[in-house]
Amino acid sequence: MQEQVPASNQPTDNQPAPSQPPAAAPQPAAASLITFDDFAKIQLRVGKVLEAIEHPKADKLLVLKVDLGNEQRQIVAGIRGYCQPQDLLGKNVVVVANLQPRMMRGYESQGMLLAASSDSRDTVILATVEGQIAPGSKVS
Repeated sequence: MQEQVPASNQPTDNQPAPSQPPAAAPQPAAASLITFDDFAKIQLRVGKVLEAIEHPKADKLLVLKVDLGNEQRQIVAGIRGYCQPQDLLGKNVVVVANLQPRMMRGYESQGMLLAASSDSRDTVILATVEGQIAPGSKVS
């Protein structure tokens, strides 16, 4: 009489079930990933805030004059409800310096400030650089 051998992937009373490999960590959608070369195109610079005023035609915008070392730029930022203009004066902020200019409610914005925000956007904090560093210095 022939002994029946169970299939190797079927557990028996005296054979444990094959172990499952650990679940892989969820990966971001491929569409949201950028290459290192794409990231390297972004020019982050230290900018010193010289002036800051409330945008006269927008409740959420401030208009800043920022020193980037070799030039001064106007940046329109949606931080009015989170920062007082006078508190920004003299601060070293992180600026995306090679962003194409764009009109925002009648004012040209010539860059973008970096900031961290909570999911609900009830908290927004500007990315700043502590210590003494020249405006225009590269951020990496």
